[in-house]
Amino acid sequence: MTAITFADVSYGYPDGPLALQQIDLAVDAGEILLVVGSSGSGKSTLLRAVNGIVPHSTGGRFAGDVTVVERSTREHLPRALADVVGFVHQDPEAHFVVDRVEADVAFVLENIGFSQVSMRRRVEEVLDALGIAHLRDRNPATLSGGERQRCAIAGALASAPSVLVLDEPTSQLDPQGAESVLAAVTRLNADLGTTVLIAEHRLERAAPIADRAVLVTDGRVSLGPSETGSVLATYPGAPSVTRLGRLLGWDPPPLTVRDARRRYATHRPSLNAPIPDLADAPASGDLAISATGISVRLGARVAVHGVDLDLHQGEVTALLGRNGSGKTTLLRALAGLTKVDKGTVTTHATIGYVPQDPNTLLFSPTVREEVRETLTLLGRSDNALVDRWIDVLGLHDLSDRHPRSLSGGERQRVAIAAVAVGGAAVLLLDEPTRGMDAESRHALERAISAHVKEGGSVVLATHDIELAARCANRVVVMGDGEVVANGSARDVLSGSLFAPQVLRVMPPFLTVEEVANALNTPSRNTP
Repeated sequence: MTAITFADVSYGYPDGPLALQQIDLAVDAGEILLVVGSSGSGKSTLLRAVNGIVPHSTGGRFAGDVTVVERSTREHLPRALADVVGFVHQDPEAHFVVDRVEADVAFVLENIGFSQVSMRRRVEEVLDALGIAHLRDRNPATLSGGERQRCAIAGALASAPSVLVLDEPTSQLDPQGAESVLAAVTRLNADLGTTVLIAEHRLERAAPIADRAVLVTDGRVSLGPSETGSVLATYPGAPSVTRLGRLLGWDPPPLTVRDARRRYATHRPSLNAPIPDLADAPASGDLAISATGISVRLGARVAVHGVDLDLHQGEVTALLGRNGSGKTTLLRALAGLTKVDKGTVTTHATIGYVPQDPNTLLFSPTVREEVRETLTLLGRSDNALVDRWIDVLGLHDLSDRHPRSLSGGERQRVAIAAVAVGGAAVLLLDEPTRGMDAESRHALERAISAHVKEGGSVVLATHDIELAARCANRVVVMGDGEVVANGSARDVLSGSLFAPQVLRVMPPFLTVEEVANALNTPSRNTP
């Protein structure tokens, strides 16, 4: 039985080019379909067509038909599909309509006529399944980005829909939170036969649970429905273990750490270079920022407690920790944007801060003007510098577009360029790879490397362990507002239960690129 059918679907946003072109796609009932593709390829538009947001809420030009559980989205508005389709936006902030988490999760159930008894039971079940029962009385506006994301997913899961559509559902989640979400999705699929469409860039999380995958390129499903492994075998954004398998000639390349460990046990490569030293020390340039015993209270909650942290020039620091551990609050305190209740922050360099939500920085009519506006506010004019940051972050083809018309990952790059162009020596980046595809992450990594080589310093608050492994020479781990680990990236990550994939297969190597260097073989895999 088919749950979702796209029949010759094309769509263009108002005054924009076609975002979907002649899509023919059938999704079987009870299937988990993984949708992959670069930023701006049309993935989010494809997903929004499933519950009728496209075209009923967006306007634009629509051709063809989408049928969901025997209902045509041409004839049914999104509210008429709410009982069969659960949808989670790329931006969790767009979901909340009530100022209390528990009431917000129940909102959809109220609107589709659940009884009070059934509603209470469903809300309890989904809060427990996603590990957010302790957030039930919080205002969503006071939560971290990852906590908001889990609450938004809870709202979609609560009605136990026939079809669940998830757009970047783990982009802001810590490893534990991502596992909880995907485990809950897998249980819904196994126990209730829920059909799932999931778009993700962090494929090491989503690929293992998918039955099939499709690749979206320039608004077209360029590779028809196929096994997940065959789609990802040559995809640049494939999981690290898949890229490792490609490097080592494993056919087919693995999708999971478990499969990769089995292959490595019987097919160990011959290394021609020294194994990395576990005691690699972080770079140590001049002091850029010094925090001494700082504590920050947000309302009744102590978000940061007694933190001592020195940041040096020429250093990339990855700030890790579960959702709500205090990472964002610490970054804002270092940037002078949040009041420190105790302790001191001493700065020896200029600071630029990019928040989790890029929309808070984007107000100009074009990407180029957005980046130029920073220099205007600083009383400077340097078109060459504007061009440089646009090129460094791969935004040249988007420079005349309105920033808010871009995909989430593209908006993230614009926000980073708009801050970095100001020339701050220290860049504090909060979840910088949120919504970014592999090419965009690679561009960001090049920009970070160039900034550090010029004597700058970068702090990445991130849940992207693979990014930390590739970029950082220091890792700081936070827990309940305190620093629980601080040291070289290889040392701290080697002691983690959530280490990067390559480290779990071939310790002490952190990345595919390190293995390629040890083989004296150029890596064929871009990050």
